[in-house]
Amino acid sequence: MVTWAVARQVVPEWMLRRACRVGHLVRVLPQVYVDARLLRDPVLPGDPVLARLDPPAAQRAALAYADGRAALSQLSALDVWGLRRQALGEPVHLDVAAGSGLRPRPHLLIHHRRGFSPAPPQVMSRGGLPLVRLERALVDAWPLLPPVERPDAVIRAVNDRLTTPQRLDAALNVTPRLPGRAELRALLAKLDAGCRSPLEIWGHDHVFTGPGMPAFQRQTRIVIGRRTMYLDVWAERERVDFELDGAATHGDLRHREMDLRRDALLATAGILVVRFAHRRLVHETDAVRREVLAILASRRADG
Repeated sequence: MVTWAVARQVVPEWMLRRACRVGHLVRVLPQVYVDARLLRDPVLPGDPVLARLDPPAAQRAALAYADGRAALSQLSALDVWGLRRQALGEPVHLDVAAGSGLRPRPHLLIHHRRGFSPAPPQVMSRGGLPLVRLERALVDAWPLLPPVERPDAVIRAVNDRLTTPQRLDAALNVTPRLPGRAELRALLAKLDAGCRSPLEIWGHDHVFTGPGMPAFQRQTRIVIGRRTMYLDVWAERERVDFELDGAATHGDLRHREMDLRRDALLATAGILVVRFAHRRLVHETDAVRREVLAILASRRADG
């Protein structure tokens, strides 16, 4: 991949024109050319040339076209951050300063931002590519994602310690008209409360809140001896740790043995561990709630 201006510095122009004429070089954007071997077959008749590149190559081509005036944003930025693979056929997203003169092209969306500068602190470099800060990318990409995919990228970013619910909330505050804003705000509130998985969010909404439930702590750090553990849903007064086991948990005996050792170690500190499987949490919600309340009442009575 090369721009015409750079290629002319090392190759005679007649040679470049010949390479284009015989199909070895293909123009994908104004002044940007790629080796024809990088192009996939078109998915649909009339697909723009840029759409025939794999997403990483298309992103680099778009940045070459912008010539230092833009940064990858939205779905393209999430791809580079490693939080969601950009699907074939999705356009490249670039943020540019208002008045930059850059125009959208087929398969390339240009977002003009007031006050935007393609430099720190608004822009970071990752893998050698300029991209907007993660919080900005997650907030702006939220309405573009299918509803079932929206929470995953946000949860992963927080779990991987790439950002925090507080920083995401601050980015959301400067985007007052974002479609789906209320749903994102609610997700951030649950992450701020300590939920760290879709199952924990389900438990927060349907099991561990409501009449009779105490103010649980979530993902509480506890150290026993040389081991550090995190408790999913912690009732401090009653010293009960409710663990929410996902659908894929305990796929082999090794994981089961690790959990048994962990539970035994917690028992030495007087902590009762109660595990609820994904199936029970989702399909026997009322029964699980009753069991939680009964366990807590029993522990209070014993104490």
